[in-house]
Amino acid sequence: MTTTEELTIEETLALAQAEVRDLKRTVVALRTELEHAEMIRQNEVRQAGQASAAEIAQLKTTVSALRAELEHARIERDRLIQQERAVGHNEMQMLKATVGELREGLEHLRAEKDNAVRAAMSTQQGEIAQLRETVSSLRDTLELLQIDKDNAVRREHTLFSDETAQLHATIQALRTQLEHPSANG
Repeated sequence: MTTTEELTIEETLALAQAEVRDLKRTVVALRTELEHAEMIRQNEVRQAGQASAAEIAQLKTTVSALRAELEHARIERDRLIQQERAVGHNEMQMLKATVGELREGLEHLRAEKDNAVRAAMSTQQGEIAQLRETVSSLRDTLELLQIDKDNAVRREHTLFSDETAQLHATIQALRTQLEHPSANG
């Protein structure tokens, strides 16, 4: 081996060692950069999780408020129905009492004067028929009011179901976003 060859081998070895040092430095720099990027990603994931948790808590509060409002509406509807039933019952009692009084009056008149009762009978029969028509009309009106209230309750129930479905869809979309964060950003 000549000196020139030894020098070339030594130079080659020095260059190779310098290249190894440079590669090691590059690996350390890349590792540091990768760790930094991972810390940033973890921080972003944590922040996204916190934001989602806050939104979920807000949605739960909203759902709770809507449930309370729906319950209040149900209670109010039941109160109004009871009130209408009481009014209808009172009106029927008054009509029954009026009919009873008319019958008693008819019986009394019949006992006193049979002829006067016959004349009054046609008048009273007309009043009774009118009262029966009134009772029938009131019953029809009460049934229509009941149907209107039932329809209103159904509409409220449908609205609540629609809102619930929308909330479920929103929650599902949020879950999807949480489970697949890279698809959104």
